[in-house]
Amino acid sequence: MSDQIEFSSFYRLLNSIKEGDSEKISLLDEKLNEFKNGNGSKSYLEELGSLYLYIGITELYIFTNRKDLKSIGLINKEEWESLSISNKEDLPVYLANRMIAYVKENKKATEISKKWSIREGEIKKHITKMARYITEGIIDVIE
Repeated sequence: MSDQIEFSSFYRLLNSIKEGDSEKISLLDEKLNEFKNGNGSKSYLEELGSLYLYIGITELYIFTNRKDLKSIGLINKEEWESLSISNKEDLPVYLANRMIAYVKENKKATEISKKWSIREGEIKKHITKMARYITEGIIDVIE
């Protein structure tokens, strides 16, 4: 990626909630809403990554059928295997595919391109790379 994009503060927030800090759940909900709407991003790559974080966490809840990061963090290997079977994909593939599909279905590359005055092709070349990057971060937190 051309710019250094990192979401360590968001991953720390996720981790603290996973570790039991339930007081930060409302902050997480605020951040996810901000990410969904593209608010606060400083670049097109940050906006794409933020959108992917929103999608990734939302889809994590769907994949696990849980909306509690602490309980998701306690899922054991056998339960993950069972979830992979019932969802017909392993979690990393599932999350990345949902991110990519969302961007395509909702024409987000076009929208971000117009907002940031950048060629759509420049955004499209980061769609898969960014999905992998964000997925890895989410997986690292929940493991």
